[in-house]
Amino acid sequence: MKYHRAFLLLCIVAIVSSGCSNGLWGEYATPTLDFSLYFTATPFEAATLIPTPAPATVTPTIDPPTPTLEPSPSPLPTLSGAPKPPVIYYSQSGDSLSVVATRFGVDPSEISSTDPLPASGLLNPGTLMLIPDRMTETSPSTLTLPDSEFVYSASALEFDIDQFITEANGHLNGYSEYLRTTSHTSGAHITQRLAEENSINPRLLLAILEYQSGWVYGNPKNLALLDYPFDYINFQSRGLFAQMIRAIKELSVGYYDWRSGKLTQLTFPDGRTIRIAPQLNAGSAALQYYFSRHLNYNDWAKAIDPNIGVPALYKEMFGDPWLRDNDIAPLFPPGIAQPPLTLPFVPGVVWSYTGGPHAAWELEGALAAIDFAPSAIESGCVPSDQWVVAPASGLVTRSGNGVVVLDLDGDGKEQTGWVLLFLHIANSGRVRAGKFLDQGGYIGHPSCEGGVATGTHVHIARRYNGEWVLADSALPFEMDGWVVHAGAAPYKGTLTREGEVVTASQFGSFETNIVRALQP
Repeated sequence: MKYHRAFLLLCIVAIVSSGCSNGLWGEYATPTLDFSLYFTATPFEAATLIPTPAPATVTPTIDPPTPTLEPSPSPLPTLSGAPKPPVIYYSQSGDSLSVVATRFGVDPSEISSTDPLPASGLLNPGTLMLIPDRMTETSPSTLTLPDSEFVYSASALEFDIDQFITEANGHLNGYSEYLRTTSHTSGAHITQRLAEENSINPRLLLAILEYQSGWVYGNPKNLALLDYPFDYINFQSRGLFAQMIRAIKELSVGYYDWRSGKLTQLTFPDGRTIRIAPQLNAGSAALQYYFSRHLNYNDWAKAIDPNIGVPALYKEMFGDPWLRDNDIAPLFPPGIAQPPLTLPFVPGVVWSYTGGPHAAWELEGALAAIDFAPSAIESGCVPSDQWVVAPASGLVTRSGNGVVVLDLDGDGKEQTGWVLLFLHIANSGRVRAGKFLDQGGYIGHPSCEGGVATGTHVHIARRYNGEWVLADSALPFEMDGWVVHAGAAPYKGTLTREGEVVTASQFGSFETNIVRALQP
């Protein structure tokens, strides 16, 4: 049926032609110094891949028009050949019309379909579209990694990190590192913690670690790979924990900037640029982005090659990711909408909107979080007796070190359905894990605990099926009718409701004030 619809469309076309930053959770807080001149890692070993050049475009020669006796009032246009046929594209999970148009370099009005194309909201996966082909050279369009294998989705629910690392019996198996919050911490625990906190698939982290340094199945071949397994050669970023955080940041930027339409081009270390193939899903685009930050073009082509690169290694280590994806895809099903949410504080009390859309966990990545701070006489990290409350009913799946996670579908799994994350919740009075909260139930008091913060506040972000949901996106963040809008930079932006506007500011000035209405 898809192909009949595509043929029909082609026929029609032919006819008509306060700020917070989780950072390293306080594990590291020293300035960054660049020691790349003193350390050189061995290049990743992979077979040589010679990219196939794109076929040359043949422009037909058109004979000039026969001169007429009467002079023409204006020169006749010069024909440059027939236009390229449109691209047939089927929308993928998480696509919106405006983002698809941005990736293909066209205006949304130029995209046609036999199905309705909503100007806002998500497109139903599998929607057939005809898009003008204005692309020249692009990166490979082969899909190499499902989105469900990038985020910490249900595909990883049964994955036992400890068992896998033990059986692989490489350098990672015997590795441990001292961290301020967890003392001597094993490589498996570090991987599990960072995967959970950042909602990124642990399989992906292990596959990239093995490809870049051989830590999973073997031992590093030189000192650089021992200290810098993810190739961030910087004295202040030694060790697995700091290295893996850096990798997660770049992977997240690639994934969520592609999701939002912000990322359309790769830039290699030598300055070469190439447009990302617009047909890619977010997971495949993120993989291309990550390695473009580290490798020259030829080595990058090897790394993303499905036969000899990371996709092949991934399949060898964990089995076919697309088979697992078949059981849970799409991450965003047709008709998905955010459930009704209230503002996360008690009615009738003045709070301030101190942070517009910014990173959900680390300093970069998904701009999925917003901040609220209670009114206070003193500034800074001062105790507060105000309560953060549940915007919807749900089960508390995690509570500790400033974090509370509320699972709205109540199945106890953070990797499925809607989940709300609250950060900077004080230890005193914080709700325990395993408790079911009704809407309005007490979560805890706002604070500076659980990360780096400049003042007492609460940080809140959404996830769906393991993916951070961008605060200003086709699935807008809405609470009590207030809708989140991004600003020109992280932490900027507004809340709007029926003509009312609240502007985000870390200083908690008058224009940031917001009060949840009393119930009638």
